[in-house]
Amino acid sequence: MENLLKPEYEQLIFHFRGMKVMIDSDLALLYGNATKALKQQVKRNIGRFPSDFMFELTSEERNELVTNCDRFKSLKHSSVNPLVFTEQGVAMLSSVLRSEKAIKVNIEIMRAFARYRFLLKENEQLKSEIFKLDKKVNSIFRILLEKLDALQQKQTSPREPIGFKPGKKD
Repeated sequence: MENLLKPEYEQLIFHFRGMKVMIDSDLALLYGNATKALKQQVKRNIGRFPSDFMFELTSEERNELVTNCDRFKSLKHSSVNPLVFTEQGVAMLSSVLRSEKAIKVNIEIMRAFARYRFLLKENEQLKSEIFKLDKKVNSIFRILLEKLDALQQKQTSPREPIGFKPGKKD
């Protein structure tokens, strides 16, 4: 069952303010808590969550989230903006939420972030390799076009007609 859940964690990671984050409601659901209870625990331990671990989305960011993900429709008319947690913030949540389930889920989330980082790095390497290959293909294609143009110019030069020519004596 663990393997079936792993891709789900990666789908719960979003990009906001240049950081990979998870939304408070998703984390609460995974940990088996109410979102309100999770937020209360965070507020009781706010010193553990600096701005690079957790931040509140702006109204515009919340609207972007609602627009891009149908499952967040309930946030559309909410007066409270969701909290989002970076990888370090999610790790810190395990010290605030001390249940056995929270610890197990937290381990899987950390693995999902690691896989996510690996895929991004692999994607950059692949992009670089494709760019290099593209440059090679373009240079080879340019050489082929030059050779084809040279052949075509040879073929278009006037040629002496072959065969019997009336009125010409040799």
